[in-house]
Amino acid sequence: MTESVGKAMRLKRVIDPSGVSVICALDHGMTSPTFLEPLADIRARAAEAVAGGANVIMMSKGMIRLSEPAFSPTTSLALLLSASATPSGARPEIVQIAEVEEALRLGADAVVLFTALGGESEPSMIRILAAVGRECAALGMPFIAEAEFPTTYASVEDLKEQYGFEYLRRNVRLCAELGADVVKTNWPGDQESFAKLIAAANGIPVVLAGGSRLEDLELLSRMEQAMAAGAIGCSVGRNIFMHRSPEAMTRALSRVIRDGWSAEKAHEALAEEIGGGS
Repeated sequence: MTESVGKAMRLKRVIDPSGVSVICALDHGMTSPTFLEPLADIRARAAEAVAGGANVIMMSKGMIRLSEPAFSPTTSLALLLSASATPSGARPEIVQIAEVEEALRLGADAVVLFTALGGESEPSMIRILAAVGRECAALGMPFIAEAEFPTTYASVEDLKEQYGFEYLRRNVRLCAELGADVVKTNWPGDQESFAKLIAAANGIPVVLAGGSRLEDLELLSRMEQAMAAGAIGCSVGRNIFMHRSPEAMTRALSRVIRDGWSAEKAHEALAEEIGGGS
């Protein structure tokens, strides 16, 4: 029973006592086709997200040693296990770049695996997904599976048109079937469709991915609708760390997720805090 207790203890940090999760993803140095300047000071971005209310920081193993001082005693670490080897391609090849055992040694409370389906790489991706789920279960490590469109560096509107809603729904269900404890997925376009993704997860907690850069109110509106549909929170990267005030943006998301604020109310408070504008 040791492993199940270990997973339960870690999940208490990934999903906080109120039953929600505010994840800030700072792992884009592994996946972006271009260098994202705000991530040059990874410790500062981590500190801002923690100050704004993020209870989970997602990053790759090389940045943990630099960012650890920014974590509070209750901040959870989610370690990236996969990255896009050819991020500019039409259908990127996904490669595993860390092991679950490494995550344990580094003090992580969860591991994260990006899942891209379709094309010639699908069988190997499914094998990796199943193996990571199996290893996480054996070692007591929570498993966050990113059931997203094959590339995250385009608007979800364009990606939905290219791949379709059923691509997301199949991906969400596959990740749940193969052992994910939390599933992260894209905004499908409306609350009703997001509710169908929640249903596909069949009880596995779902968080909304932030995706490409959005206007603040649009992001908060998507978050409000996702929560109404049954999400437990978010996993947001560029819309936090590329914001003029990462701390304030994280706080706005936290208010929608934790405190039940409307998107409009959270946006008004955000604009007042930063002096207006995205």
